[in-house]
Amino acid sequence: MSETTDKTNTQARLASISESLNAGAFVRVRKLLHDIPEGDVALLLESSPTKTRDMLWKMLDADFHGDVLEELSEDVRNGIISKMVPSSVVDALEDMDTDDLAETLSSLPEDVLNNILRSMDAQDRQRAEKALSYGEDTAGFIMNTDTITLRHEVTVDVVIRYLRLKAELPENTDTLYVVNRQDFLIGTISLARLLTSNPDVTVEEIMDDEHESLTVNMEEREVASMFERYDWLSAPVVDNEGRLVGRITIDDVVDIIREDAEHSMMSMAGLDDDEDTFAPVGQSTKRRSVWLGVNLVTALLAAAVSDMFEATLSQLAVLAILNTIVPSMGGVAGNQTLTLVIRGMALGHVTTTNAVWLVRKELAIGFLNGIIWASLIASVIAIWKQDYMLGGVIAFAMMMNMIAAGVAGATLPIVMKKMNIDPALAGSVILTTITDVVGIFAFLGTATLFLM
Repeated sequence: MSETTDKTNTQARLASISESLNAGAFVRVRKLLHDIPEGDVALLLESSPTKTRDMLWKMLDADFHGDVLEELSEDVRNGIISKMVPSSVVDALEDMDTDDLAETLSSLPEDVLNNILRSMDAQDRQRAEKALSYGEDTAGFIMNTDTITLRHEVTVDVVIRYLRLKAELPENTDTLYVVNRQDFLIGTISLARLLTSNPDVTVEEIMDDEHESLTVNMEEREVASMFERYDWLSAPVVDNEGRLVGRITIDDVVDIIREDAEHSMMSMAGLDDDEDTFAPVGQSTKRRSVWLGVNLVTALLAAAVSDMFEATLSQLAVLAILNTIVPSMGGVAGNQTLTLVIRGMALGHVTTTNAVWLVRKELAIGFLNGIIWASLIASVIAIWKQDYMLGGVIAFAMMMNMIAAGVAGATLPIVMKKMNIDPALAGSVILTTITDVVGIFAFLGTATLFLM
């Protein structure tokens, strides 16, 4: 079935549930909810207003709660969990993989988390606390602990009989891990190699002892980068001493890439990447007000610069008409550079070793763009307003602002990263302030000197 056909069928099923719900056919809704995949149920919940979402959740059999919670975005999941009694949450989390359990619990408010932990039995509480002990956005936080380990001295025949006894392998298992008696990782062996080897040979003879592994403290972006670089389907995770503690599979990495892309896109607008589209009005207003307030402060700063040249603007009204051109061009040029550098940092292309070269490159691009567009705008203004001096003034301001935009766009993400500030979230706000202030000051300041 093609992707388009599958998407159409999904949309049709969701539309059918919505229609049945609106018609009050709750028995039919309950049946339909249990006939569609968990991911589609999650999509339906995320696409529904709060009251409808609560009704749908109550109609869903408790046995499916855990599977659906795994698929939900953080904001929607937290909203649902906050309305559940702790014992029901514990039941839903019981069969979750370690990485999903850690992600679900880590995003909850502290009081809700503590209530859930108190409701767990000792074994589940220990598993949850162990999952939460690793820092967020690290390999340890996103790994699964469901690994199959082997001893190097056993034969292939013994391993195959052992796997048959297990009856079922963990999802996305393509590699088995060879450890010693202290659980230190000493090698790996692929299922393909295992199944095609002579039953009488030992694991040690066919294992790969030059394996790559991930450490528990490795950042998840670096994990995703290594999966891309080596085309892995799974990779072992070891602690700081080299003991095997888990594995990361390709489905976890796909989630990292998707979440990173959503984070970058939403951060450009100053929003949380997990924000619920149908969250209550008050909650959404509160979240958005933060960056609107920051933007207002920066806008007032640009206005204050314009106010410094009030006398110039009052005598030459044409400057007020042209005053938006220079900051606008600088803003576009700076954001082009900013986006490019943030992308390069996310992919691991931009490092401390090449950052200076990159800044020089963007300085050169800003200089060349300045020459091109300053010449063009000078010609347009000189012909339009029949004033060559005015054309020269705006050309100079354009040149200065394009250079400032290029340098700021390249250096801001690097500096902010060192200060542990997310450049995707705050970079565009600061960059816009710089290009506005430099553009207005250069234009009106030069006009004051040469036209008054």
